[in-house]
Amino acid sequence: MTASPGSVPDARERILDAAAEAFTRSGFANATIDDIAHELGATKGLVYYHFRSKFDIFLGVYEEGMRRVRERVEPHAHGQGTARDRLVAMSIAHELNLMEDLAYHNVIHQAVRGEVSIALKARQRDTLLALNRLRSGYEEMFRRVVEEGIADGSLRGVDAALATRTLLTNLNAVDIWYRRIEGQPAAEVHDLARRIVDLIMGGLAA
Repeated sequence: MTASPGSVPDARERILDAAAEAFTRSGFANATIDDIAHELGATKGLVYYHFRSKFDIFLGVYEEGMRRVRERVEPHAHGQGTARDRLVAMSIAHELNLMEDLAYHNVIHQAVRGEVSIALKARQRDTLLALNRLRSGYEEMFRRVVEEGIADGSLRGVDAALATRTLLTNLNAVDIWYRRIEGQPAAEVHDLARRIVDLIMGGLAA
């Protein structure tokens, strides 16, 4: 018996991976379902089996990108050490996720920058608002740790909201220039992330 497209457990994730690459390469407006199918190495039928439209795929990429980065970073928010120690660990985890899932971050940034202009159905608008709240909650997680660092003296007495946005903006800016080299050792990537965070955190450290 032939398996249906929906019975392939990783089909949806493979579509999202392919779509993230297509949206990164061409932008949402110019990327097509054909581009996604070509990146996937499958037919448009498989794509439409799992998603109703290109924008629904975009939302899926946004959601998966946020799920992956939060899953990677959140444990460090509740780790050991001073708030500064935890903020450094969170920032390194964020940077490692960005380097590994570069295309997903690019799509999230397209959404944040308002680069997607389309008439939305009510369900799509609701989903987008929920994802934006999810992203705001992720930023809030960093802000709470910054506030704890100001309170415990491990961070300078700065405006916590401004410091958080400056920190995340600088961390996210790495996607402008970073491109992973094929076969690059994980230890080398981790060292780069650590050095980037060390430079960015210099202005916050007490």
